[in-house]
Amino acid sequence: MDFLPQAPTHFLLFTGKGGVGKTSAACATAIALADQGRRVLLVSTDPASNLDTVFGVRLSNRPQPIPGTTGLDALNIDPEAAATAYRERVIGPYRDVLPADAVAGIEEQLAGACTVEIAAFDEFTALVAPDGEGAGYDHVIFDTAPTGHTLRLLSLPAAWSDFLQTNTHGASCLGPHSALKTQQERYEATVRALEDPSQTTVVLVTRPEQSAVAEAERSSADLGAQGLANQWLLVNGVFHATQRDDEVALALEARGEHTLATLPPAIAALPRLDVPLFPDNMLGLESLRRFFAPVLLDPAQVPAGALGQAETLPALSGIVDELAAQGHGLVMLMGKGGVGKTTLAAALAVALADRGAQVHLTTTDPAAHVAATLSDAVPNLRVSRIDPAAETRAYMDKVLERSRPALDDEGMALLEEDLRSPCTEEVAVFHAFSRIVFGARSEIVVMDTAPTGHTLLLLDAAGSYHREMVRKLGSKRLHTPLMQLQDAEFTRVVLVTLAEPTPVLEAAALQEDLRRAQIEPFAWAINNSLAATGSRDPLLQQRAALELEQIAQVRERWARRVFVVPWLADAPVGAERLRRLLHEPVTPRTQSEPTHTSVRS
Repeated sequence: MDFLPQAPTHFLLFTGKGGVGKTSAACATAIALADQGRRVLLVSTDPASNLDTVFGVRLSNRPQPIPGTTGLDALNIDPEAAATAYRERVIGPYRDVLPADAVAGIEEQLAGACTVEIAAFDEFTALVAPDGEGAGYDHVIFDTAPTGHTLRLLSLPAAWSDFLQTNTHGASCLGPHSALKTQQERYEATVRALEDPSQTTVVLVTRPEQSAVAEAERSSADLGAQGLANQWLLVNGVFHATQRDDEVALALEARGEHTLATLPPAIAALPRLDVPLFPDNMLGLESLRRFFAPVLLDPAQVPAGALGQAETLPALSGIVDELAAQGHGLVMLMGKGGVGKTTLAAALAVALADRGAQVHLTTTDPAAHVAATLSDAVPNLRVSRIDPAAETRAYMDKVLERSRPALDDEGMALLEEDLRSPCTEEVAVFHAFSRIVFGARSEIVVMDTAPTGHTLLLLDAAGSYHREMVRKLGSKRLHTPLMQLQDAEFTRVVLVTLAEPTPVLEAAALQEDLRRAQIEPFAWAINNSLAATGSRDPLLQQRAALELEQIAQVRERWARRVFVVPWLADAPVGAERLRRLLHEPVTPRTQSEPTHTSVRS
């Protein structure tokens, strides 16, 4: 716990790129503080929370004690449940007062993904506000969603507070203005608490990898600009090779050392703790209690023959010809944050362009930078990203321009005021997403999506739009983004995961969510596999053996088609390295006996 102040603040927010270990770090911190006799509330703000998996308990949106601890409660902010409760709070008082058509109009306003976001945000502010549920605890620890979603969440208190101060006409995209106005004092109190360094600490979690560090640097700057200046740095998964003649282990160690030696000045100056790479997965209290107190372990013997399987794991290159044959369509890479969606999307886009297809590589992730992965030009390939700020500006300008001939000065003032609502961003991003989906009729669009929870909200918007169009126009000659996504000949969804329990379970849950929306995944891609490298380092062999168990489960229980992408010594940045990524051999090699008897975990 020495990376935190001697007297940790009331609020601790763990944030960072997906897959860096925010949940493990947040859970371990919560357990450590509870073990010291503190009353602690652990909260996940991630729509795709995995606290249930980590603790092995079923959590809800109400605090629940964690078995095996004293003083630790946990909850998940469930966006859908929060939205249902929020709608009823807004609509309930008007049911017996307004005409039925007016109530129906309010219900329609509250049907979109924006309401889901603001409802989850309301739950967040209720925990931070001085009179909220968090006041009864010594510490409230937030395990946040991946960076883009979290930055959006943390910007909302100020955004809604400003909107309510300037909105005078009594309506918003979330229904009656009065329903929001009652929350203004709470929103302002939330802003004050987040900006107060004596109340709030932000822990930037990263891994010793350039992309994760770059994300931490951007997050630090963005959060600092929002007034969250009390920041700390936790580097998770630092690896030291014990098999000194093993190329994979030495390359992994060297990459980490270089990353840490060249940290950007802004985050290099922050208080920092390095947490080592563990041979096992961080699940359960016993593992999490070791997070801040690593010990010398005798590496367990890898099951005989576990890494010497004769079976060849299929490479992702196996689907490129199939995707290229049609010459158009949408390829969407989905999954938990940090599993490598951006890299695999770029690799697929390069491979398809090399085959002569016209390819558009894009991303819906507010925090993604595909251009950094593919920095050089490739014939037949163009690269873009959906920039929420730019899309919002363009959408507002378009709406105002179209409305100007039909509205007087007062009407235009009302429209401009309503467009300043934070909800406008969600609408604008959905419109941009829809344009790209329909653009796949004439080219191949490879889309790197935001982490799971954010993507599901976008798909929910597509569903809401589809239902509204059906209600207004009927089903004749109707073409909506959802219909395109449900067309298996047009859209191919590739679920990206790591060979670890939590990412695999999340990918399986995402698959079920997609199927409920009548979207059938095309394939699974298991990325960054150590089992496919044949490393002889004892710690990496232990992790590889666990990977093979997960790969077997995926093939037996969930996936119709599975492809495996090995961990590469060279970071897959640039067209040439991306080309190698799809064609690297992925046959596990025979295990060698470890030459060291202990390793620092």
